[in-house]
Amino acid sequence: MALEVYQVDAFADQPFTGNPAAVVPLAAARDAAWMQAVAAEMNLSETAFLVPRGAAAAGGGAEWDLRWFTPEVEMELCGHATLAAAHVLWETGRLPAAASVRFHTLSGVLAAERRDGLVELDFPALPPVAEPRPWPQVAAVVGAEPVWVGRRGESLVVQLEDEAAVRGLAPDLTGLLQLADGLIATARATTPAFDFVSRYFAPGVGIAEDPVTGYAHCVLTPFWAERLGRDEMSAYQASRRGGVVRVRLAGDRVRLGGRAVTVLRGELTPAAAGD
Repeated sequence: MALEVYQVDAFADQPFTGNPAAVVPLAAARDAAWMQAVAAEMNLSETAFLVPRGAAAAGGGAEWDLRWFTPEVEMELCGHATLAAAHVLWETGRLPAAASVRFHTLSGVLAAERRDGLVELDFPALPPVAEPRPWPQVAAVVGAEPVWVGRRGESLVVQLEDEAAVRGLAPDLTGLLQLADGLIATARATTPAFDFVSRYFAPGVGIAEDPVTGYAHCVLTPFWAERLGRDEMSAYQASRRGGVVRVRLAGDRVRLGGRAVTVLRGELTPAAAGD
């Protein structure tokens, strides 16, 4: 049988904004090599693969296995493709409109629910750890003088002077790979509707710049909550496409809220589906 494929713009309230992800619902688990090949064919920053668990397999449950692939590698955590996956489950009737969903992933169990008109994701908080000075190599690669430098996993986290510095950033991505797989650049917002802005570059996983990144906001939510003195904030990822993320810090968890829009529905042919 042909397999359904959806392309969804996540953290977006209109088509062609936010971050596009492909979502492929499956009846049963498939091997990683096939999923990686599909993700390379989709050629989006992430392709999400969903497999029902337990009662979901009979059409009535809210437990799903979820895996994410870039065109090059499998990822351990991805926010926008998780939002897209939840959106597809609700939109296609695989999940009742009022039900929440639990995703079993490489990062543990992640949840999604509808709240205040948004899809809200329950993700781990990932506060960055400060990097001691001096920072001249970081400044050279980033192309701007940092106010603060830290790390989270394989990502470099840099606070810049202001929103204009973040928006105008043009980092040396080749040089960045000598320091880290990715770069999260952020600053306090000057645009009145937002508390902070950011951009995310991930050349280490084949993504020059990601439009809107859930993972980055797992890092930035505890970072800015400490500095701004509040747990609920509005964030803007200032990529070319751009996207709004509503964030809440809840202990060691982060709630990421956003909208999603389906822009394409199609199918993999039997040959591509491996049937």
